[in-house]
Amino acid sequence: MDTTKFSKTPNIIEEHILQGNLTFRDAVGIVPALREKKSIGGIFLDDGNDFLDAEYAEVFYPSKMNDILSDNLVSSEVDTKNLVQPFLMPKIEKEIPNNPFIVANTTEIELEHLRNDCIIPVFSKDNEKTIAHQEFIDVVYEAVSKLFPFQSIIEPEIRVSHQIKGRTPDAIYKNVKDLMEHEKTIYYERIAFVVKIPSIKHLVNGNEISLCVGGVRSYNQENLYNKKTLEKFKFFIGFQNFVCMNLCVSSDGFVEDLRASNALELQSKTIEVMQNYNAELHLVEMKELSQDYLSEHQFAQLIGRSRLYQHLPKLERSKIPELNFNDSHINTIAKDYYEDKDFSRMEDGRINLWNVYNLFTQANKSSYIDTFLDRNLNAFEFSKGIQKTLNGNSDYHWFLS
Repeated sequence: MDTTKFSKTPNIIEEHILQGNLTFRDAVGIVPALREKKSIGGIFLDDGNDFLDAEYAEVFYPSKMNDILSDNLVSSEVDTKNLVQPFLMPKIEKEIPNNPFIVANTTEIELEHLRNDCIIPVFSKDNEKTIAHQEFIDVVYEAVSKLFPFQSIIEPEIRVSHQIKGRTPDAIYKNVKDLMEHEKTIYYERIAFVVKIPSIKHLVNGNEISLCVGGVRSYNQENLYNKKTLEKFKFFIGFQNFVCMNLCVSSDGFVEDLRASNALELQSKTIEVMQNYNAELHLVEMKELSQDYLSEHQFAQLIGRSRLYQHLPKLERSKIPELNFNDSHINTIAKDYYEDKDFSRMEDGRINLWNVYNLFTQANKSSYIDTFLDRNLNAFEFSKGIQKTLNGNSDYHWFLS
């Protein structure tokens, strides 16, 4: 996706209550028709659309958030004016998740900690500030509030890693044990967050999933020793499985390299991604995964081939679709095939592809923040590829052969 230019046409975006009772017709006949790009509002509010049983519909037309953005933005000269102020989030009782959406080496923090206790890195050659982590979260939350004004929105769940410590100049000669709190400085190199919208939900294979939005930011992707340039972010809109808090991300709801020069431009681009997300197609594809099964032998073949994939010669591997999971992930998937209380095998050894997909996303929780969303998307694409193989048409047949 081109992350420097977007259409400025606002879309219908909102629906008040999604009852979660999708009626799936013949999947073979309906999926091709859903390939056409539609806004979220187009999904919920199309005339004569009985695909979703939507009641009490409310329509919201977002204003043009990017009218002031220049279409001829030059990456070498970044406008640092017209910065938006951080959005002050209303006080909302925070939902305590059963499981974090990512584990690895991360810790959970509060938004107030970022606002009050963390310094903001700058680009060293011109001393221009970076877009702070809390600004990223604020503008995304504000965008969600604008596009879903009638929905319940949960306070963001924030996970961080790679704490960078420092000290103020007046404490330069002090021993560590003698440092006062006001003499210490910190910021986090990497951050991931999720904003849940639990009032928009559905059931897939008996699992309740709800709409969510989130992002990833890694300062190690920026050249902070140079002048300010367009900054890099990862952003997604998708669903979260409330059984295990695994994220479900599709290709049209994820931007791997979203670039912005300031918070206003960042918000405009996140709104554009949300408007163009085809939630209906995503739901259909996830629903279809629950209809296909791997036998115990096929699953064992998949695990074995997945391990071999890591060691294939470069030329051979280039001819096979990508599997972005390492041996540690594959070991976790194999273990959970037998032991996971929600997604393990059936009594006869079979396992449906929805459960296989969730074994992959569950294992992905051990990934570092900067690779987490990429692997999550790869898990979905890989599961769809295996499904096509079972139906006789896919490049993924190597994994089951």
